[in-house]
Amino acid sequence: MPVRLFYDFLMEEGLRESNPVGRGRYTPGRQQGGQQRGLVPRLTKLPWIPSEQQWLGILQVAREESVRNRVMLALAYDAALRREERCSLRTDDLDPAHRTLRVRAETTKNRLERVVPYSASTGVLMSAYLAHRATISRARGPLFLSESRRNHGQPLTLWTWSKVVRRLALAAGVPRFSTHTTRHLCLTDLARMGWELHAIASFAGHRHTDSTLQYIHLSGRDLADKLARGMKHIHAWRIEALTSPNGTATEVAR
Repeated sequence: MPVRLFYDFLMEEGLRESNPVGRGRYTPGRQQGGQQRGLVPRLTKLPWIPSEQQWLGILQVAREESVRNRVMLALAYDAALRREERCSLRTDDLDPAHRTLRVRAETTKNRLERVVPYSASTGVLMSAYLAHRATISRARGPLFLSESRRNHGQPLTLWTWSKVVRRLALAAGVPRFSTHTTRHLCLTDLARMGWELHAIASFAGHRHTDSTLQYIHLSGRDLADKLARGMKHIHAWRIEALTSPNGTATEVAR
């Protein structure tokens, strides 16, 4: 039984007057939001992202999938979409001419609408899927439709997509791969490419950059590369300062 529930039970039985385990409740007079730290510390782990080899394994398996599943996986990475955002897309959310899609506020976690781009390669897949979708239904509405006999032409459910991703993960031998992994990987790749934190937060649909930091996972190898490049620059400056015939280290540094 969790610690807080245990003390709640003791309070109900009249054995305690209060629960000593805090839940981030407001404390008047305290600074920085007035949040009281709980008795049990909260641990935050970095999200898992696949290695290059694991990602290639997922892609290799996905090549054998239907065009619907391939374009959904491509959009999941390209636009860093959450599962609900992806499955809730409608035909009128697409702008193929500009290769953008609208993520409606009611489908997002924090009720913030945003417009995100997708790549030319995903655009080719999208065109193929739209042609295929027309053979199932020509009506406007949900973009991704079920092709099963029982729910043919009905909107694709969250659970169906989760099953698709789980099947891909197991077939590729990457059981930790989930519907949210592509979002983590996309945001991390944007950080690797040098995007500013606020730009990544806007792309991801985060209200605060604190949320963005939790999604960005630079591996030890990435950090080691950054350190090596930084040390190389510092080392070059020190050597230049030492070998400069006409100036001191301070002058070179300027």
